[in-house]
Amino acid sequence: MTPKPDTRPAARLVWTGARRRAAFCALLLSATAACTDGPTNSGPDDTVYSDIQPVALSPVPLATPVIALSDGRCQAREETPAVYQQVMGEVRVIQAEIAEDGTVVTPAVYRRAPVPKVVRERSQFIFEAVCGHQLTPEFISSLQRALAARDYFAGNVTGRIDAPTSAAIHRYQKERGLDSAQLSLETARSLGLITVDLPDPKG
Repeated sequence: MTPKPDTRPAARLVWTGARRRAAFCALLLSATAACTDGPTNSGPDDTVYSDIQPVALSPVPLATPVIALSDGRCQAREETPAVYQQVMGEVRVIQAEIAEDGTVVTPAVYRRAPVPKVVRERSQFIFEAVCGHQLTPEFISSLQRALAARDYFAGNVTGRIDAPTSAAIHRYQKERGLDSAQLSLETARSLGLITVDLPDPKG
């Protein structure tokens, strides 16, 4: 007896929503890996410094990016954007027509209109900061208690750099000349959180 041919349709791959998302993520990861050449460490002027190493992963989000130097110190860079103010000035609306011999055939036409004026130039400064790996929950809890004892922090001791803690750090440091919410090494020392190296009296 001759067997009958199988007339059933071939099995098809059903692309469910989960399969589509998985395939898309795999494609995205492979494309990202192919385009990544590795980290580049640069200074404020885009000069690459050989003594800058990738900072250890911080247990908490940092207010400002911190870089670790080869000597064990860490630095943070704070940038202040430029501030502009609208003032009245003259804006050229029609270009002047100049002859080949330099004679002005038709003068330019201007009109009064608001124009931007720089009130404060963009600036940046670098300061020594507490390294990211030092900001453990125990360290941050001590920081919160120290700020609370000085009436800068009124929140709960959570061991996390939350919004009230960042605001307290910013206010404490701004009153002392550092307009940043990133904890500086000097602030940590002034709060008694990090020991200060004293000179050897024996010289």
